[in-house]
Amino acid sequence: MALPSSSASGGRPPRDFRRNNDPFAAIRRNHRIKSPQIRVISPEGNQLGILDTPKALQLAVQFNLDLVEVAPNAVPPVCRIMDFGKYVYEEQKKHAHSKPAAGKIKEIEFTVRIENHDFVTKVRHAEEFLDHGNKVKLRLKFRGREMAHTEMGFEVMKRALTDLETMGHPDSPPKLNGKQINVMLSPLPANKRKPKFHVREKGHVPADAPAHDAPVPATPPQG
Repeated sequence: MALPSSSASGGRPPRDFRRNNDPFAAIRRNHRIKSPQIRVISPEGNQLGILDTPKALQLAVQFNLDLVEVAPNAVPPVCRIMDFGKYVYEEQKKHAHSKPAAGKIKEIEFTVRIENHDFVTKVRHAEEFLDHGNKVKLRLKFRGREMAHTEMGFEVMKRALTDLETMGHPDSPPKLNGKQINVMLSPLPANKRKPKFHVREKGHVPADAPAHDAPVPATPPQG
C-alpha cells in the first residue's frame, strides 16, 4: 500500500508525514529545510540554480510536489522538487523485493578429485552468492575408497576457503560428518567483498548494502 502523498493542497506548503521508526524521517523536506539558500533541481532533473529557500518552496507548491534535501552537506545544500510520498513508496517496494534474496543458504558441492576448471567454476558461483548477501555451505562428498584419504578432501576445502577469503569467512572450521566435509560461510560486509573470479554486473548493488543518506543522487552543480 502506498504511503499517503505529502503533496501540497490548497496553496499551502506540503506537510511532512512522519511515522515511528521511519527510516526516511531524517530526510529534511519543505519547511524543515534550514538553509536560507539552496541549489534546486527540477522534477525532471534539471538544474534551476541557487534560490532562496522560500522561493524554492513556492516552486514546489506550484508543481504540487515536495522540496526534498538530497545533499545536505553540499554548500549550499542541494534540494530536489519531487513527490516524496511516491519516492518512499517506491523505495519500500524495492526493498521488499530485494530483502528475501539476501540471507538464504546456498550450497556448493565439491569432490576429492575435482578438476581445476570445475573447481574455479564452483568458487565463482560461491562468490556470486556471497556477493548477494547469501550464506554459502561448502560440502565435499567422499566416494568409496576416498574415505581412506580424508586429508585430500580437507585440502580441497582449505583451497576453496582461501580463494573465498575476500568474500566471506567460515562460521567454524570444516568438519567431517559421516562421508562428507561441511563448512558454512557468511558474507563479508558489502564494502569489503573483492571477488577473484566472479565478474559483477555494471551498476551492481548488493542486496544487503547499507542505504545511502541521500534519497536520490544529486546532479553535480554546473558552473
